[in-house]
Amino acid sequence: QMQLVESGGGLVQAGDSLRLSCVASGRTFSNYAMGWFRQAPGKEREFVAVTWSGGGTVYADSVKGRFTAFRDNAKNSVYLQMESLKPEDTAVYYCAAKYGPPRLKSYEYDYWGQGTQVTVSS
Repeated sequence: QMQLVESGGGLVQAGDSLRLSCVASGRTFSNYAMGWFRQAPGKEREFVAVTWSGGGTVYADSVKGRFTAFRDNAKNSVYLQMESLKPEDTAVYYCAAKYGPPRLKSYEYDYWGQGTQVTVSS
């Protein structure tokens, strides 16, 4: 089992920045692609970003240029730096781990954190 614990969510204003963190334990972190997903009220969970060892990242079009996902394998951690936040970014954000190659679909991920709420006011 891998445990994932997110932190860093909160209430911010449009245009503000926020950094989410996710700390993993229980498995060899570097073997896992780490994804960020989000779920707004009444909507399905959606892909935000994925990063893997070696520095590769992929972003959803809706966050490209505003969000940056990066990881520190020495700290078993992955981060999501969010800039120029918009009200439509309001959601519960989850980090997730997938063994092996990165994927964009939530059902392909093996482990999930509990989520952290991000609320962006206009």
